[in-house]
Amino acid sequence: MKNVKFIIIFFLLLFSLNANNAFIKRIINNTNIEYQKVEDFQAKMSVKLNVPGLRMPKKTYKVYFKQPNKFKADTKGFGILPNTGIFISPKDNFDNLKNLKISDANFGNENHYMMITGTLIPDSLKAQFPSEYAKLTFDPLVDVLIDTSIWVIKKVTSRIDTVKLFEITNDYNLYEEKFYLPYQSKVEYFIKDARLANWLKKDVKSLMNTKDLSTNNDIIKGSITVSYLDYKINKNIPDRIFKKKKIDKN
Repeated sequence: MKNVKFIIIFFLLLFSLNANNAFIKRIINNTNIEYQKVEDFQAKMSVKLNVPGLRMPKKTYKVYFKQPNKFKADTKGFGILPNTGIFISPKDNFDNLKNLKISDANFGNENHYMMITGTLIPDSLKAQFPSEYAKLTFDPLVDVLIDTSIWVIKKVTSRIDTVKLFEITNDYNLYEEKFYLPYQSKVEYFIKDARLANWLKKDVKSLMNTKDLSTNNDIIKGSITVSYLDYKINKNIPDRIFKKKKIDKN
């Protein structure tokens, strides 16, 4: 009799796990379908920096994007663009994670929000993950907040236990009555000490003053705010736009 009960419980748990995995796949698929409606776009993108030890005037770029992952920014002079979280498809975002599960977080009246939490696979990231933190006993986790009313990723938070490493928040508008695209994305870095600041320096491809940071300092927050204007969507941007120009050595 005990064996029968064990078998029943096992199959119930297996059925629940499979149902949960199917539900997560459906959420990711719906979000990816919405993302793929935009085959390409060009836009003006302004970048505002607020990072301790680093100063930069607000910069504006002309940017181009084409599915699946082509991106180019026309820049003049010194400027910064974050590698983390810019123009990443939902599928690519979730491919960086394992052990996915639905979070039981409560969003109050915002019942159209759903959060999927997974364990980060550091080697899969475009950004360089701080190895000093990856060596801790806690696994790096990522919370992905999805707005199921329009099927977009609202927020991505990377953390170790309850300590945040970085957080990406996207705000969307509806363009041409059918495309949801961000009008603003904010990347926040939570800098614990000089080691993490060095990771940020690599991520934004610039120089930072880390002399005032030590391993005993409290968390210092820095942010990069990206705003988008004048979208031109699905204009069949040619591939040559994304080719790197050859440098004349003469």
